[in-house]
Amino acid sequence: MTYSAAIKKIQRNYLPSDFNVSDWNGLEPHFKELLDRDISTKEKLEQWLKDQSELEAVVSEDACWRQIKMTCDTQNKDLEESFNYFCLQIQPNIQPYADALNKKLLQAPALKELDNKKYFTYLRNVKKSIELFREENIPLQAELAVLQQQYGQITGAMTVEVNGEVYTLQQAGKFLESQDRKLRESVYQKIQKRRLEDKEKLNELFDKLVAIRNTESKNAGFEDYRDYRFKELGRFDYTQKDCFQFHEAVKLHVLPLVNEIYKKKKAALGLDQLRPWDLEAQPEGVTPLHPFTTGDDLLMKTIDCFNKLNPFFADCLSKMKELQHLDLESRQGKAPGGYNCPLAESGAPFIFMNAAGQMHDVTTMVHEGGHAVHSFLAHHLELSGFKEYPMEIAEVASMSMELFSMDYWESFFDNEEDLNRAKEHQLERVITIFPWIATIDKFQHWVYQHPSHTHEERADAWKTIVNEFKDDVIDYGGLELYRANSWQRQLHLFEVPFYYIEYGIAQLGAIGMWMQFKKDKNSAINNYCNALSLGGTTTLPELYTSAGLTFDFSPEKIKVLMEFVKSEMNKFPE
Repeated sequence: MTYSAAIKKIQRNYLPSDFNVSDWNGLEPHFKELLDRDISTKEKLEQWLKDQSELEAVVSEDACWRQIKMTCDTQNKDLEESFNYFCLQIQPNIQPYADALNKKLLQAPALKELDNKKYFTYLRNVKKSIELFREENIPLQAELAVLQQQYGQITGAMTVEVNGEVYTLQQAGKFLESQDRKLRESVYQKIQKRRLEDKEKLNELFDKLVAIRNTESKNAGFEDYRDYRFKELGRFDYTQKDCFQFHEAVKLHVLPLVNEIYKKKKAALGLDQLRPWDLEAQPEGVTPLHPFTTGDDLLMKTIDCFNKLNPFFADCLSKMKELQHLDLESRQGKAPGGYNCPLAESGAPFIFMNAAGQMHDVTTMVHEGGHAVHSFLAHHLELSGFKEYPMEIAEVASMSMELFSMDYWESFFDNEEDLNRAKEHQLERVITIFPWIATIDKFQHWVYQHPSHTHEERADAWKTIVNEFKDDVIDYGGLELYRANSWQRQLHLFEVPFYYIEYGIAQLGAIGMWMQFKKDKNSAINNYCNALSLGGTTTLPELYTSAGLTFDFSPEKIKVLMEFVKSEMNKFPE
């Protein structure tokens, strides 16, 4: 099957073509009309669903642009106010209508005439939303939406001075690749100390978030926020018990490989002690990898890389470039992190990241590029709700792209030695990220099962969990204060709670996709595109099956996949 990036904005058939979301008064008549409309026949019901989907797409895209603009410039108060206005004045008014429309749908006599296979996952999500909806949670959710963005404002303002120049923390990270070990340590210390300056501010913000989330879950009749959030995230296909099995499997089958990687790093650097500021360094005489210069250079090289992999993938990024749907370089006042934001009406998504000229920026770019391809592939689906795919498949899209694209990274490197170093770095990252994923996930379970904990109890719990997944090689002596506070650098804890184990589940899926790719590139890419083009129209296990995978993150499966990655790493020259 051939796919096209010639994406088009959804044609409006329900709303006026010049309609813009400005205030609730302009929006409410459309929700009222949908609520009052006759949907007594199958034809009327399906048209009603299409019109509701169009309205959802317009509102969603407006909200997304407000967030995108604010994260691109966290110091602009007008952009912050615009985002907050939506969260506090528009979204809370939509929610009761959304609940009423959901109930109207499930009570419609013509519902039984709809194709059960086509609408199964859509209706399952509608039922879930009805079960979770509580009027008293509307103001809490509005407050959460505003508070969560404060993390980006606080961390986006963090800078350090190195050699007389001011850098964002992302930009300063390039000095950790220096061959000057004293400089590496100095910059590491500066970054950690700068984070500590806002330690209490972030602790207090997290306290508020935990308390509100706990109240939200109690209002909905749940024992704790963890159970509420599992339901809200639509985790129909695995349980908390599966998460705990994943944690144990990481200790059993991944940590030994992590130890091997760090022992090799320690030996290559000729060090008696491997310290945290040594992890990105190169042996003497080996210059750090510099795969690109500017954000534009990164984009053009990624387009070239994708074109060699599959021209459709390159066309997606080229279309986004044409539409100016990218903001790639790190700068002061920009929120941290990276994301691909689907735009429900326009179709072509927006990529946001903080590139600073390092190898991991290439990984981020191809990762978000994978998400972007997913957005393109799912845009054709009839309803906005059909495009709400599970995060566990969304991250397979991005992480598989990291691995698929490696064979074409000569777009970033002039010689084979650098190319091999880059690939080895990527595979090391594939393995070393697992303990951190398990740590963050297990910490969240603790936090929301102990919602009234103190700062000291939280720090103690974090230290205990961090030590559970600690390697045996890196020397953290004297860095205990930094370690106790290191959870604050994970934005997911603040902005998207419990969204992290998806990376682990999906990394396993991505390794499975890569195994396919190694055997038959075209078949693997066809499976990849086929699964992603289904959006959320089928269950998570079925999406994995469409990709030629099995939805399985058992210890036995993890063991097999880790052995495969290790065998691939062993192919690199010493």
